[in-house]
Amino acid sequence: MVSKNTICLWYDGTALDAATFYAKTFPDSAVGAVHRAPGDYPAGKQADVLTVEFTVMGIPCLGLNGGPGVPHTDAFSFQVSTDDQAETDRLWDAIIGNGGQASACGWCKDRWGLSWQITPRVLMAAITDSDLAAAKRAFDAMMGMTKIDIAAIEAARRG
Repeated sequence: MVSKNTICLWYDGTALDAATFYAKTFPDSAVGAVHRAPGDYPAGKQADVLTVEFTVMGIPCLGLNGGPGVPHTDAFSFQVSTDDQAETDRLWDAIIGNGGQASACGWCKDRWGLSWQITPRVLMAAITDSDLAAAKRAFDAMMGMTKIDIAAIEAARRG
């Protein structure tokens, strides 16, 4: 890996599966080197996939097959800014449709338990509007959503 700072994500033997899914789902993403264990370790055997170097939208990551007992939490998430409803739908549906789980306000989890925020740029512009009443209307609309509906956010912002 070339980057001095890399996000390390813990998996229970499925790092390569996750990296492959991210690479085919998100732009500017790829699977790099796959490293196999030089010896037995608590979560696996010699020659098992130990780590996977990959990028998610240009962000360097390392998937570590560290074993069970260390689940992902909502305290870490990837926030993906989308440009339109089609992109929002495509990414949301890819995550949910691949064994993921919907949550509130544009949040979802992939099948490995990693949290994602699929966030249309329109939403961020709306909830940070200098017109505080417009921002509140958009924010209140967002609070009732799972996947973000851009048309509904724009309508709420307009009043």
